[in-house]
Amino acid sequence: MIIFGPLLVIVGIGFFCWLLFTLAVFALPFFVGLTIGIWAFHTGAGVLGGIALGLVAGGITFGLGQLALAVVPWAWARLLIILLYVAPATVAGYSATHGIAQMAMPSPTWQMIFAVIGAIAVSVTAFVRFTGMAAPGPAGQGLARG
Repeated sequence: MIIFGPLLVIVGIGFFCWLLFTLAVFALPFFVGLTIGIWAFHTGAGVLGGIALGLVAGGITFGLGQLALAVVPWAWARLLIILLYVAPATVAGYSATHGIAQMAMPSPTWQMIFAVIGAIAVSVTAFVRFTGMAAPGPAGQGLARG
């Protein structure tokens, strides 16, 4: 039994890290959906109305990002769009890693170091995933035909 305790802790931390990396791409749509959903709830839409409006707002936010990446022809504008979606993922990665580090170590300096490393790792992962989901570019921007 003493072997299963530390093993389950490692598996649990690994699961939450995997979940964080998987969901980091959707940080901006989640924040927008949550904000709109809470706003709708407080303006009288009720629980179901707030949830429905939040889901629609989050989906529209994600769809607009994908559409903008597919339509915008300039590389600098595509980079700005991607950075707009990666910035909330960086904040979420920092917060999550800092929370895990607070449970694991007492030194505030090491907590900050691990939180910054976690933020960098999550932002790089979100950047790679979001650029991988994006369309290759507008017509005529691909390989040269010859």
